[in-house]
Amino acid sequence: MTQVKTGDTVRIHYTGTLSDGATFDSSEGRDPLEFTVGSGQIIPGLDAALPGMEVGDTKTVEVPADDAYGQPDPNARQAVPRTEIPDHIPVDPGTQLQVQTPQGQTLPVTVVEVTEEQVILDANHPLAGQDLTFAIELVAIG
Repeated sequence: MTQVKTGDTVRIHYTGTLSDGATFDSSEGRDPLEFTVGSGQIIPGLDAALPGMEVGDTKTVEVPADDAYGQPDPNARQAVPRTEIPDHIPVDPGTQLQVQTPQGQTLPVTVVEVTEEQVILDANHPLAGQDLTFAIELVAIG
């Protein structure tokens, strides 16, 4: 059988869980995830687990935070004056919003705190700082 190597395009089914066992993402009921191994399209810890696998292989991969979405960056939090956020935009803690950077890029943020004067937005990935576990099945190579 052919084994996965860096540069191969593969398709996998996966279920990602947190350290408490809660599922945060899964390909169940969807098409398999397709990407090129070693290209940086997926988190490094999962990417590194694929070389050597053959179609039909399954494995469980433990990915520490540093090889997943990294550690939270305190500089990715920003206080925005409450008056700069239009009234029709919800600012309840936990709300996911999109902001536009001065360079015109769209950036997903999460509302983490709200006071009378300001709203604290966090641009860290929601899974930053978390160790992740993936149950994967290699569906296809090429």
